Amino acid sequence: MTKSALMSAVDFRYVLIDSYKRMGLNEDELAVILSIDHLLEQGNTFVTADGLSMKMTFKPEKIDKLMVSLVNKGYLLYDASSGKMRTSLDTLKEKVYQTFQKSLERNQANLMSQERNDRISKLIAFFESKLNRTLSPLENQAIGEWLDSGYQDEEIENALLDSLAQNKKNLRFVDKCLRDKRVASDVAKEGASGVTATWDKDIEKTLDLAKKMWGAGSGGSK
Repeated sequence: MTKSALMSAVDFRYVLIDSYKRMGLNEDELAVILSIDHLLEQGNTFVTADGLSMKMTFKPEKIDKLMVSLVNKGYLLYDASSGKMRTSLDTLKEKVYQTFQKSLERNQANLMSQERNDRISKLIAFFESKLNRTLSPLENQAIGEWLDSGYQDEEIENALLDSLAQNKKNLRFVDKCLRDKRVASDVAKEGASGVTATWDKDIEKTLDLAKKMWGAGSGGSK
């Protein structure tokens, strides 16, 4: 499926919720983006922190900081080329659909990758042995996502051992260990990192946020 066909077929909000973590966005930034998109869809062309504060529980000062962060990341644009200031998420939408398309292509390739399946099976067995319990489907998926993000099997195993050494027996802490080490490695090599070391909330909470804002069955922008 081409990107233009994907943009026509799949709701932007769905794609954003699926991809925001991989793009280095946090849940507060996600909420602001969804609110901006909602106002733009209603015909508002210029969105401010004060305007958003009327739709959100965040204070204007916090919204302003989040919007500045989005501008710095290149995801929120203000364009005055037409003689009138306009708020735009066009660059973000392009990037979101590109990220989502790559994820679909990667997942399709992964389904045909016996090597990947073998690696996941071995890692699952290692985790279940060390944790002395059966992993949930979501935890199995997390292991696959670590592999897709380029982490080596040994790195993942060592992250679990580091977590257990700190008496942390959940995969969320393993994820934090992996992110922290990658950030440290990137900073040592390049002086900066595009990986966020911030602890992420459960995706279920993000989905609940979207449901509260629009309702479970509402339509959306493309």
